[in-house]
Amino acid sequence: MGKISSQILFLTTSPRTPEKMFPEIELLVQHFEGRKWDKQCQLEYMEKLKNEETFNGNATGDPAFSARDRINRAPKSLGFVELQPQIQLTPAGKELLTTKNKSEVLLRQLLKFQIPSPYHKPTRDAADFCVKPYLELLRLIYTLGTLKFDELQIYALQLTNYHNFDAIVEKIRNFRIQKEVFKGKYAIFKAQCLKGELLSIFKKRINKGKTRTRESQDNSLKNFLKTQANNMRDYADAFFRYIRATGLVAVSHIGKSLSIIPERLKEVQYILKTIEREPIFVDDLENYMKYLGNAGLPRLLTDDKKALISIISKDFPAVNISSNATVSELKEKLNELLTQRKKDIITKQISELKEYSKYNEIQSLFEQIKKNELYDTPLMLEWNIWRAMTMLDGGNILANLSFDDQGNPMTTASGNMSDIVCDYGNYLLCVEVTMSTGQRQYEMEGEPVMRHLGQLKKSSGKPCYCLFIAPNINEACIAHFYVLHKVNVELYGGKSVIVPLPLNIFQKMLETSHNSPHTPVPAQVLNIFKKSEEIANNCDNEKIWYKKLTQFALRWLD
Repeated sequence: MGKISSQILFLTTSPRTPEKMFPEIELLVQHFEGRKWDKQCQLEYMEKLKNEETFNGNATGDPAFSARDRINRAPKSLGFVELQPQIQLTPAGKELLTTKNKSEVLLRQLLKFQIPSPYHKPTRDAADFCVKPYLELLRLIYTLGTLKFDELQIYALQLTNYHNFDAIVEKIRNFRIQKEVFKGKYAIFKAQCLKGELLSIFKKRINKGKTRTRESQDNSLKNFLKTQANNMRDYADAFFRYIRATGLVAVSHIGKSLSIIPERLKEVQYILKTIEREPIFVDDLENYMKYLGNAGLPRLLTDDKKALISIISKDFPAVNISSNATVSELKEKLNELLTQRKKDIITKQISELKEYSKYNEIQSLFEQIKKNELYDTPLMLEWNIWRAMTMLDGGNILANLSFDDQGNPMTTASGNMSDIVCDYGNYLLCVEVTMSTGQRQYEMEGEPVMRHLGQLKKSSGKPCYCLFIAPNINEACIAHFYVLHKVNVELYGGKSVIVPLPLNIFQKMLETSHNSPHTPVPAQVLNIFKKSEEIANNCDNEKIWYKKLTQFALRWLD
């Protein structure tokens, strides 16, 4: 059983988003169910995982440790798998892999996660733990109306005992009052508050001189506080991602805050009213495992037939509901209705985009993206590029990111597909976007971009091209994409025409389109890639190619 010595709330941070967890659990049980979860099994698991298209890690270092990090954390801690005496799916795990409504399954498991538990035993040096973290943080969002990322990081993560709930609420409210005095100097104010709370949280450890961390041999107080602040930021980020995946809360990327989705308010109220706050089966492993793996616990409002009928009748009054329908049938019907409503919302968004009514909003968001002012900047970049490409019209523009029930972006495209695919009839264009910079940009994007383009060529049988957009383009990427114009690689469908453009150039292209009296047509989009081929075939090096390419992009509609 795991021992924790944390002074703040302990939350699962691996994998970073729950969506990455689902295929990895499926791979585990598909190939290793019934096996002992020993080092050999862990090595074999990572060997299989790194060959999966959905895997976008680096698989470096200790593979066995990487396997434990992926499976022992969220999948085991949230009760989807059991690893002793052998690997097996729990009933909750089976439900996760078979149901369409994964958000409901995840919600139940998050609400059961508790400290202490037979899985997580606090040491003597740990904080006074008596909490179900996701339950109490959901209560905090409900109580305060909104919960900002900074408030979560600095104060809410101190909610290690639910009896201290009111004290944490008071701290956050005081923080909000004081913040108003520091308008224009918020960064300084936040840093002061964070440092003050860190010194208080880790006072005993600091006084004992125990300031060395696993991450560094530097035992200075400055490095210790920086490390703890980073840890708290990671926990806060993980909570944002996991609680968002339940569908109960909305994320304001600009405000970096969480709030209850109005349509889900009654469900949240039911959860906060009915679920016991006290941890249970703390010293009873057998019963805790049964409880944690139970796919029907805790009971939710949507488990009640009358409540389900009420929700459907209110949100979809035109729908006729059979009085003989079972709870399962009603849930399936509700999911179908929500899915269709989401499609309708996105269809309406597309119509508005094609009318250029969102032009100023899109350009403004790009400026915030360049300043990295948003909560999930990579997601917002991908979403805004999709909106921009849709606005250009002339094709069917598919975003491979996922949307919530309100049509808001929720997670970026998985690692085994292009971020955006534009179907222009006689040719296809895949669009890849990234916030990564420097050498890391080349290491992360070089091969995947080429692979995604190759996959699109093979699956479509049409001419395919790629547009690569980032705030800044690394020189190694420029050289790599230049060479691909000239080299026939059979594995990736021949020569690869990949056009790299910095975000500011792409914005200028949008501006040109907005100011043009005519909507761009597919042939004009295609001309960018034909011109890129022409320049590459008639110049001596990548620098000349890139300079001429960006110059052409600035006058692409001439």
